[in-house]
Amino acid sequence: MERKIKYLLFFLVFSLLAAGCGKVEKEPVNPVDPEIEKDVDYMAKTYLRREYMNVYYYWYQDVYNRNASLEPQKYGTIDDFFKALLYRGDRWSWMCDKDEYISTETGVYKGTWGVSWAQAAEDYGDFAIRVRFIYPGSPFEKHGITRGARLDAIGGRDISEPFTQDKLAIFNEEIEKVSTSFTFHRADGTDVTFTASRATELSTRSTLVTEVYGPDDFPGLGEEVGYIHYLAYKFTMISDIKTVMKDFHDRGIHKLIVDLRYNGGGDVSAATELVSWLAPIPAQGNSYVKMVHNDKLASLDKEVAIPENKDALRLTGLYFILGKGSASASEVTVNGLAPYMPDYLHTVGKQTYGKPNGMYVLFYPGSDADYQRYNNDDYSRLKYAFLPICFYNKNSVDVSIPDAGMVPDNWCPDDLYHDFGPQEENIKDCLTHIVTGAFPVHEKPETKAASVRPGLLLPTPEASDAHYGLFKALP
Repeated sequence: MERKIKYLLFFLVFSLLAAGCGKVEKEPVNPVDPEIEKDVDYMAKTYLRREYMNVYYYWYQDVYNRNASLEPQKYGTIDDFFKALLYRGDRWSWMCDKDEYISTETGVYKGTWGVSWAQAAEDYGDFAIRVRFIYPGSPFEKHGITRGARLDAIGGRDISEPFTQDKLAIFNEEIEKVSTSFTFHRADGTDVTFTASRATELSTRSTLVTEVYGPDDFPGLGEEVGYIHYLAYKFTMISDIKTVMKDFHDRGIHKLIVDLRYNGGGDVSAATELVSWLAPIPAQGNSYVKMVHNDKLASLDKEVAIPENKDALRLTGLYFILGKGSASASEVTVNGLAPYMPDYLHTVGKQTYGKPNGMYVLFYPGSDADYQRYNNDDYSRLKYAFLPICFYNKNSVDVSIPDAGMVPDNWCPDDLYHDFGPQEENIKDCLTHIVTGAFPVHEKPETKAASVRPGLLLPTPEASDAHYGLFKALP
């Protein structure tokens, strides 16, 4: 029997998949076992192991015997059981409930500040809490808060330098409230204090910033240069890519900066759309990524080709800004384009997340009727979405993404002191290379490592979120 499923390639991939599971042996259920009777997720746990982990999981052979001996009712939550089923080297597989899945699918978040926080400790030895980026519609937007703004007080309590564990505790306590006061030193040098409440609902888009820079913005530019800060590869927002890239095409943009430093990935369809605009015309029709499955699913091995696109940008310079937050689809995009643009694809920033594999999104309940509803965007019966690693990928010349991440051509710190624009170090490095043919040299982070005190660090999503690399969540 065939069923349709939605899947991910290092990122979400929503397309139809034939998933014939064949006959499977039913697991015995003891109706008088009190532990089983009181485990509301017992059936979901056994379904997960039998129908999904024993079939789709890339390392199913390595864990089959061990997993067969596990007693689902001994695990307090289905998430605990899911983790127990994983291969010891698997740091990528995860699961979520219905609400989280729907939120990440739609880009609509409830009860959020609409801001990403970070510290410049690793690169600059600065522990002050700053705004890394802000979503349009954030409660902070009307107060002139942008990337680079420094938070000096929250809830009327000082958290300015010198930063301490007590001040970090104050931030963590106050930021969880529905409403509190904030004192910022803004990126323009002015200070502001205001009280704000979390947005009841905030709709986000996949593109954060798009700009075109000319000689008035950066001296020496002989042509206009496009810039796009792409935040998430969302299937439901492919139109964002088309709109921006068509505008670049119509303006005759041939040099482009694509900022992926906080892009944790998403849908393969979105990645394919982006690649179709960036790849050279002769590369169209050729593969940019190959997916390799376990032996049970070898028939699903495939190559994803670069689609024909008559409006492709015909670039003479392509610059990717990368960082630890660049994962999944972001890494696949760069790795996939590299063989076709050896002389004019450049990478700037910091080492990426490292996610060389992909997963299918497998739902529970998981009957054929359920999957038919899910493929029609009806999630009324959905309880859980499981995302186990199901395949590894390579580019057209069989180069894989390193587990430790991709190292950029030119190292550059994440400049949290400037808003996105020609003065921000990574963007400035790209523009400098366009003008001079050389990248500036920055001080390496190793010289500052001794100043980083882990107890004072505010975790970023890519460093702390077990779900990172597929869905992008706000802190």
